[in-house]
Amino acid sequence: MRALVFTGPERAEVREVPEPVAAPGDVVVEVERVGVCGTDVELFTGGMSYLHSGRSSYPLRPGHEWSGTVTAAGPGVDPSWIGRRVTGDTMIACGHCRRCLAGRHHVCAGMLEVGIADGRPGALAERLAFPAAYLRALPGSVDATLGALVEPGGTSLRGVEAAALTAGERLLVLGSGTIGLLAAMFGRARGIEVHVAGRRPEDLDLVRALGFEHAWTVETLPGLAWDAVIDASNSPALPGLAVDLVEPGRRVVYIGLSGTPSLLDTRDVVLKDVTAIGILGASAGLAGTIAAYADRSVDPRPLVAATVGLDEVADVFAGHRPTGAGPGPKIHVDPRRDHG
Repeated sequence: MRALVFTGPERAEVREVPEPVAAPGDVVVEVERVGVCGTDVELFTGGMSYLHSGRSSYPLRPGHEWSGTVTAAGPGVDPSWIGRRVTGDTMIACGHCRRCLAGRHHVCAGMLEVGIADGRPGALAERLAFPAAYLRALPGSVDATLGALVEPGGTSLRGVEAAALTAGERLLVLGSGTIGLLAAMFGRARGIEVHVAGRRPEDLDLVRALGFEHAWTVETLPGLAWDAVIDASNSPALPGLAVDLVEPGRRVVYIGLSGTPSLLDTRDVVLKDVTAIGILGASAGLAGTIAAYADRSVDPRPLVAATVGLDEVADVFAGHRPTGAGPGPKIHVDPRRDHG
């Protein structure tokens, strides 16, 4: 079958690779849609920390935001999975360590991250072998595009839940990329007053088009009381600003990662009695995200600017926006588009 392979920093090509096998506990999925994520871009450029720590190495097959249909089930897997439309958890854990048994499998020391760390090839391929225990079934109202947005949605939903706001309270989201906009959507669905801060004035056009009237740059933020702040940016300057802005005694949630260390003065955290929370991955947010997409309380499809085939993905990773792409921040891939 055909799959995208990162062969080294800033080198990507579509290769013929062995067909996946439904080993014990696994299924094979016919991949219908895959999202290109910032983590994938870091793996492509060579900037991802895992490449330096040894968790990831080239050649590497990326892709962890996906949806598809199960076509085969291995020994020990319920055969009723065959024919079902699914997505899956990126974090594949050992299942028996202290963290896993306490419900924190997404921080298991032996965790394999599909399409990110070594050990589990990603979904930017025609087919994917995947452990059945980590599948999530998709209802009929969740199409392929929505299915491939479940993983980033789960991360954003966890961020909103961590902010611990009630309807009518005010949330500031720093960052107008996919994660920030998804967090804004989940916040709005809960009756929260959502404000979004983008980096440049032109970044706010899409924010407003999505129905968020409170759209600002950091420089134009109004002097309001922020009941919670979610930092979904990649700026090293914004983690500290988030603590400066949030109301005393409330919460700051960190989802974004900057390329360089950020500065955060813990004296400000202590003296304002702020709770700071980090969010890694979507695991605990997957079910809630699927439910929100299914009932249309959250519809993130406008975030997808274009859907391309495998042969076009290398150009996307090289920074070229597809011809005719819309204003959204997310590019999707249909691995079936090029061949058959």
